[in-house]
Amino acid sequence: MVLVVAVSCKKFLNEPPQGLVSEDAIKTDPQAAVNLVAGAYNALWLGDAFGTDVHSLNYVIMTEVASDNADKGSSPDDYGPAKDIDNFTLTSTNSIVNNIWKGYYQAIARVNQALDKLPLSPLPDAQKNALIGEVRFLRAYFYFNMVRFFGGVPLIDKVPDASQANSDQYQTRASADSVYNFIISDLTFAVNNLPVKEQSQVGKANKGAAASLLAKVYMYRKNWPQVLSLTNEVIAGTYGSYDLYPTYEDIWRQKGENSVESIFEVQTGVNANCKNAIQLYTVCQGPRSGGKGGWQDLGFGFNTPSQSLADSYEPGDKRKAGTIIFITATGTTLWDGFRIPGQDSVQNTMYSYKAYHSRTAEDNCGVTDYLPKNLRILRFADVLLMNAEAANETGDMGLALSSLNRVRARAGLPAVQGVSQGQLRDTIWHERRVELAMEHDRFFDIVRQGTAAKWLQAQGKNFQAGKNEVFPIPSDQIALSNGRLKQNPNYN
Repeated sequence: MVLVVAVSCKKFLNEPPQGLVSEDAIKTDPQAAVNLVAGAYNALWLGDAFGTDVHSLNYVIMTEVASDNADKGSSPDDYGPAKDIDNFTLTSTNSIVNNIWKGYYQAIARVNQALDKLPLSPLPDAQKNALIGEVRFLRAYFYFNMVRFFGGVPLIDKVPDASQANSDQYQTRASADSVYNFIISDLTFAVNNLPVKEQSQVGKANKGAAASLLAKVYMYRKNWPQVLSLTNEVIAGTYGSYDLYPTYEDIWRQKGENSVESIFEVQTGVNANCKNAIQLYTVCQGPRSGGKGGWQDLGFGFNTPSQSLADSYEPGDKRKAGTIIFITATGTTLWDGFRIPGQDSVQNTMYSYKAYHSRTAEDNCGVTDYLPKNLRILRFADVLLMNAEAANETGDMGLALSSLNRVRARAGLPAVQGVSQGQLRDTIWHERRVELAMEHDRFFDIVRQGTAAKWLQAQGKNFQAGKNEVFPIPSDQIALSNGRLKQNPNYN
């Protein structure tokens, strides 16, 4: 029987970091293992916007700003490292790339610390393995982002002792294939040991989350039969009940947190120290005053939707208004009643609606740097589109159209029909862009599709095929390895 923790979905945010749970406590107190895993989730919002980072501004820049969905925003010369990523003029000394590398390896270290202690728990094996499955899901997620950012990276699979820390195993790059195989191993364990959605604490990893992330990993490996099998199971309810949330724009508001569409989200909340959130995630992307309107800034103005994205929506697509804040000449009133006076009051005229968190109509504790907005990592629409792509690639166009058109129907668009396999592939790829826009998937998508050079060069970016599909290994990290960590091709 799996462990069901009957507590509020926000409670686990207040658990201490796993380093504060002693080995003696793990061996003697069954609850200590639960607390240890709860603390491991803190790694999801480790760091800050201008330093070591997992999901704040550095992550936003290396996912959306690097893509054709968004421009850097703010004033033209604000934050040079972000400008270099936007234009693909970056080198291995780029601070944003180094901040992400450090953040993700700190996160991996934290989950490895939890995995090191969990086997000592006196809990029954089934309960203990469920907790281990949660942490292995987190580790798989962190490595999935790392291999997509950098290609092959050092594979640190445990807490190394002092004699191992400087070994070649941990100071040189594993191949991308090895990293992907490691991710698949972690997620397979998670699928086999986690509870289904209805038996899991809200906000924690469960079977549905592990199966969905595993399907996504297989999509990047072009293992279409596995993608199809896993997504079919998620859609059929094998791992819990999931469906499309009826109102698209509400998915990213507080009312849409952990909804029927949610498969995995980074949980946030309000507590006494007001730090249970991704620092500056909302603020770094919020509308920024140009100094003429006399209104209070909502943010720094980074990650502004591109004209290319705005133009990619079909007429009547409801998702456009749910994704982009358009600042009109006469002013724009946001969904909560906040009014931005007009275009002459802002530095940019489009902003991400999915990153917006209301200061008046949604919970917060008065510290805007830590607005408690959950970050949506996996949702059911993504699973439907993965299913459509896998079905099309394996020759089942009927299923592909069915899954695709389910997503389009919510957007208020007519069903796609009468297309060839190649046309359907392009249609599904386009649908992924408009459905998942500003959700940190686009750059990775166009790289795996082999279309990155086409789309990014069309935006005037200096993207070089054979180079910029991955980011440079940070020069600081190469130096720390005494040169054993080798650079990606064509970077200096």
